[in-house]
Amino acid sequence: MAEFTLYTQENAPEAAKPLMEKSVAAFGMLPNLHAVMAQAPTLLEGYQVLHELFQNTSFNAEELTVVWQTINVEHECHYCVPAHSAIAASMKVDQDIVDALVNKTPLADEKLEVLRETTLAMTQNRGVISDEQIEKFFAAGYAQQQLLEIVLGLSQKVMSNYTNHLANTPVDEPFKKFAK
Repeated sequence: MAEFTLYTQENAPEAAKPLMEKSVAAFGMLPNLHAVMAQAPTLLEGYQVLHELFQNTSFNAEELTVVWQTINVEHECHYCVPAHSAIAASMKVDQDIVDALVNKTPLADEKLEVLRETTLAMTQNRGVISDEQIEKFFAAGYAQQQLLEIVLGLSQKVMSNYTNHLANTPVDEPFKKFAK
């Protein structure tokens, strides 16, 4: 397997340096995912933009976590599962929700469970889901907007999950306690 460089702000490509500064400002550290993505500054920039856009969707903290973690777990991302468990904790998401997502068990909240099922179907079937699943999603109180916002979250997670698979990105120390 090819070994990927974990760039620092000192040795990163010039175009990546301001993006890395933005990461440090946002996370209080340079996540290893971002250190890897710095090799391709446009990837890092795209990831940062999608992350910010997804956080500004109509989803609340619990719903963001459901979408992110459903995709991370389905993609078996060794890095993003603990990273987003840490992010969920920082957003005060109930640990029972995070545990259910990581363990692939149904969520107690019916609306969140429908969001999980819909996100999982979209991930597994590359966006092709049944009319029945869409109607169940709408019946749970979601609308077309949220269906499309899942696509945005999925796009963000493909960027990070696939990068982590390619690079075997080391899990950052603050996230290790969330690894299973």
